[in-house]
Amino acid sequence: MTDADFMARALALAAEAAAEGEVPVGAVIARGGEVIAEGRNRRELGKNALYHAEIEAIDHACKALGGWRLPGCTLYVTLEPCPMCAGAIINARIDRVVFGARDPKAGSAGSITDLFAFPYNWKPQITPGCMEAECAAILSAFFKGLRKKS
Repeated sequence: MTDADFMARALALAAEAAAEGEVPVGAVIARGGEVIAEGRNRRELGKNALYHAEIEAIDHACKALGGWRLPGCTLYVTLEPCPMCAGAIINARIDRVVFGARDPKAGSAGSITDLFAFPYNWKPQITPGCMEAECAAILSAFFKGLRKKS
């Protein structure tokens, strides 16, 4: 499978989140060409600031692989990671992060800051812009819909 194939799955998860009134962000963790774990935003449903797509996917991947380190894994996420998620990525030792849309309000892989450039003990490879237009479009449509409701 290609980066676009995994990102397409992350986009499907983002659409599921949007259908439930969540900000449409989806995440997939893959290793060896197979999906290990998935996640999507659930902050509104769970009433918890920690329920980001990446955190959910990392949690599921750790359980699936039986440890807190995720060697050989790639995280695919539709939106650039925030500071919390960037920290979780570093702590989980994820090898590679592929993201779609940039986040000018909280992006921590280059938009606001680049936490992955700091001298932490782990540096994942970052690949921005995978299916960027599609990832940005689902977010734009969601927020446009919210503005119409209010």
